[in-house]
Amino acid sequence: MRKMNRGIVTAFGAIGIAQALKIFTHKAVTGKWDWRPLFTTGGMPSSHSAGVSALATYVASNRGARHTETAVAVVLATIVMYDAQGIRRHTGEIAKLVNDLEDNFVKLSGEFPSLKYEEQEKELKELLGHQPLEVLAGALFGGALGLVSAKIENQEREIEHARGIYPDYLDERS
Repeated sequence: MRKMNRGIVTAFGAIGIAQALKIFTHKAVTGKWDWRPLFTTGGMPSSHSAGVSALATYVASNRGARHTETAVAVVLATIVMYDAQGIRRHTGEIAKLVNDLEDNFVKLSGEFPSLKYEEQEKELKELLGHQPLEVLAGALFGGALGLVSAKIENQEREIEHARGIYPDYLDERS
């Protein structure tokens, strides 16, 4: 993994694993296996939170809490998680209300033939954001993955240094 950016791999890895976990949490909640949560937003755990938390934790573990890169990663993570459980969740709740309202119009138009209403072909997507617990679960999972990734990299660095090898990407002197 020397030629790859481990921070990016860690963040995208957390996103991918969190998305895959949604299949199992969906099964636990509904009792049915379904692959669709793998490709959707919302659900448990939040993959957005997992990704940004993994990145922030990884950067903090390697650079330290006082480094500018850590500050950028933490601010980004905070904004993304706030958005996931705030604005995006509320948008999903509004979409549910609009879909329910449309269902009521359809019923009403059936009872009153003079009321002409054309039903939309597709409902609005309701599962857009996350409940706070889903964001917290994603953040904890991502944070753990970020720590593991940083620990692995630090062990690789120690092995390289013990062998007298100082690659550019690990060499603190360059």
